[in-house]
Amino acid sequence: MMIELLLALCLLGAAAVFFLPDDWAPKAALGISLAPLAVSLYMYAVFEGAGNALLADPSTQLAFETTAEWITVGPYDLSWHVGLDGISMPLVVLSTLLTTLAILSSWTPIDERQSQFYGLMLFMEAMLVGVFAALDFFVWFVFWEGVLVPMYFLIGVWGGARRKYAAIKFFVYTNIASLVMFLGFFALVFGLGDSITSLDMPAIAQAIRAGELGSLAGIPAVSVATLAFFAMFVGFAVKVPVVPFHTWLPDAHVEAPTPASVMLAGVLLKMGTYALLRFNFTMLPGVATDYAPLIALFAVVSVIYGALLALAQEDLKRIVAYSSVSSMGYVILGLVAYTVYGVGGATFQMLSHGLISGLLFACVGVIYNTTHTRMVGDMSGLAEKMPVTVGAFLAGSFGYMGLPLMAGFAAEFYVFVGSFGAAFAGAPLFTAAAMFGIVIVAGYLLFAMQRTLFGEFRSDTDYEVVRADLHDVVPLLVLVVFIIALGSFPGDLAFDMITDAVVPVLPDNVAALGGAP
Repeated sequence: MMIELLLALCLLGAAAVFFLPDDWAPKAALGISLAPLAVSLYMYAVFEGAGNALLADPSTQLAFETTAEWITVGPYDLSWHVGLDGISMPLVVLSTLLTTLAILSSWTPIDERQSQFYGLMLFMEAMLVGVFAALDFFVWFVFWEGVLVPMYFLIGVWGGARRKYAAIKFFVYTNIASLVMFLGFFALVFGLGDSITSLDMPAIAQAIRAGELGSLAGIPAVSVATLAFFAMFVGFAVKVPVVPFHTWLPDAHVEAPTPASVMLAGVLLKMGTYALLRFNFTMLPGVATDYAPLIALFAVVSVIYGALLALAQEDLKRIVAYSSVSSMGYVILGLVAYTVYGVGGATFQMLSHGLISGLLFACVGVIYNTTHTRMVGDMSGLAEKMPVTVGAFLAGSFGYMGLPLMAGFAAEFYVFVGSFGAAFAGAPLFTAAAMFGIVIVAGYLLFAMQRTLFGEFRSDTDYEVVRADLHDVVPLLVLVVFIIALGSFPGDLAFDMITDAVVPVLPDNVAALGGAP
């Protein structure tokens, strides 16, 4: 019942904070958020892998698994089914950690309707935990859609000048994407016919992989699988986002308050890559391998194009936002490699990017709180006035660039090793092209840092630049510690756990596709 405890703590905390006076809400929300963080860290510490959540033998008990019958809709039984494996467990901890740090970083910028803001943050935390823990499609879809509601209001109410436009664009894009994904998934469900009687995701995944998918409305099973794969791929690619479905992301990030940007880049984007792994690459491996070069092309274009767009920006938030588009391309490349290091590295990259992007957005927020500008040309020499914030910004930037002993290096190394050894045509060339993205990343981050952080101090605003408050810099330091720890001990802290859940997803000839670690 540990997952239910996590959800209850978040939901009850959200309800309590909603009714508190604004003056009490910030500290109350922080205190409440520490409870699910502590529970998730305990779960992480005692976690014992039992394979992949979707492919494990039904007689095998997953970590923290709970199953309870619910209702019957037509021919399908809906149930409360939750559980965690080595893929989802780290993402649950990432969600609780970033929620706590985002709430703490909100104390300075959020000064109105605070009880509502913090209540929405805790509600969103519950929805995120549910997305990563749910194993029944209906329950999963409720949590999946539930995440949109708080993020829509966080952007639309507390965002910048164009907040309503950004919030509506975010909601419309992701809602349409969910509809496309929904249609693709139910094409599989209907194609399975009488072989399944529920919307249980493990049952559906195992039935498809066992060859029980049949024709649908006269369409052959192979075509049903292919159409469903690409419908789900498009639906999830919007959430990731993958080029060319990325255009909502910069607007959402720029207009969102910084704590919402931390959650959006740190966790919400991982919903898309997590779903791609669970649905596309676990349920339909044959389609993924058949179209591997095309998917790898999407990945490389996202890496290069996202990095080039970041290079052209003057707004620090836009730079970090487009960096996320580039980084998520590495995840797609690792997934389509279908090797232990590829898929494991892609999952590790979700965790790594969540920490690093959260750190960079938090740093930009602290700089904006003091200078009231995010434009690169409006300031220079900030290291003189804000040494701790600048130090954290440097750490995050070098983590993005793949500095050894930081999480970004380990993640990219795993992905490159795995994708280089992949079996699909042109894998080494796609890998080499993606590696070139690191050069572009280094270019725009070094350029931005040189102009804003170093040199003679200058600020083209009327605000005095002073050192940030303690509650602003503590989240930065905590994230730096986690990034270094994860990069220094990747296997002990995460990768070994991830591998346990990744190996069952792969084809039988693992050794021929890159080997096991």
